[in-house]
Amino acid sequence: MTLYRERLWAPPALYLATALVIPASLLVFLPISVLAGVLVAIGMELGVLVLLWVLAPTIEVTDTEFRAGRAHLPRTLVGEVSGYEGAEATTQRGPKLDARAWTLFRGYVRGVVKVEVQDPADPTPYWLVSVRNPSAVVAALRS
Repeated sequence: MTLYRERLWAPPALYLATALVIPASLLVFLPISVLAGVLVAIGMELGVLVLLWVLAPTIEVTDTEFRAGRAHLPRTLVGEVSGYEGAEATTQRGPKLDARAWTLFRGYVRGVVKVEVQDPADPTPYWLVSVRNPSAVVAALRS
């Protein structure tokens, strides 16, 4: 059963910013052919939009595991869980970050969840994952 699920979609402003691919493509391909320039510009824009959509990671907490993107951690190996927002989240992603930690960050998502890994065979001390609602993820992992 799914206790929590969210997709880390890019914000609308980022989708709009990808429109800069159009003039860049036109600048390169218009000297060759107007038709080639327009077709390449449309193709490049669609390609970038599809990549933004496809590569948006999913964060999910189920009865049996915690998933962040393609990685998954069995709930039996989840240790201490804590959520951070604002300045403390920035500190967790920066000065307090352990180089051995597994991370999944998205710059446009302000909150993070820190999930301790309780596997003695795993050198990763914890996961640090971007989430929009850290308190909900913490509650789901503690339930």
